[in-house]
Amino acid sequence: MRVKAIISYDGSQYQGFQKQKSTKMTISTAIEEALVSLQINSPIVGSGRTDAGVHATGQVIHFDLPDFWNDLEKLKRNLNRKLTDIAFKHISFAANDFHARFGAKKRLYRYVFKTHKPSVFEQKYISYYDAFDPSLLIKALKIFEGKHDFNFFHKTGTITHTTIREIYRTDYVERNGYHFIYFQANGFLRSQVRMMVDAAMLCARGELSEIQLREQLKCQTKHTTKLAPPEGLYLAKIIYG
Repeated sequence: MRVKAIISYDGSQYQGFQKQKSTKMTISTAIEEALVSLQINSPIVGSGRTDAGVHATGQVIHFDLPDFWNDLEKLKRNLNRKLTDIAFKHISFAANDFHARFGAKKRLYRYVFKTHKPSVFEQKYISYYDAFDPSLLIKALKIFEGKHDFNFFHKTGTITHTTIREIYRTDYVERNGYHFIYFQANGFLRSQVRMMVDAAMLCARGELSEIQLREQLKCQTKHTTKLAPPEGLYLAKIIYG
């Protein structure tokens, strides 16, 4: 029986979502070990991979259950007791061909930062950038909208058949001293969101011109490869259908 689960996690103690040979401190490994302890020997598949230190409020995964696990509320309670910094928000039965990654149509990321140093209680969850011009930030973000080849906006190391992605929407909002950047797209490359955030913030502080940003987006000249700090990034929502 295939199930779909929506999970959230504090990524600050983990080396990313995807399993790695060099460490057990990944989200996938922690969840699969919890499943094995409940006699569920199924790998999990996520809607997308998040980097080390990156969080999620709406990651979606799928895995397969043995027949004797038909009480999903009990399963959720047991998993949440066993896991640290990872929470199962909802588990539901899914079609046998449901695929958390390939079935996803849209992915939404949220980036949170302040313009003064976060407190010790926030520093694992909120990033910091110097003062900037919000109007320049909004202009920079809008440049990313549409279908583009993001070959100059990702880290290498992940095999993908194409670096073309379509960004449907970008947003910037400020609330009570917290700054939020949103990207919604059909998919993202490795570290693409963090690289776009930092490039947009360079524009917002006058350190990168709109012309330079467009040149990099057109794969003409690579002006920056810096990544925004991981602490402020959240995989917020996955949309299917």
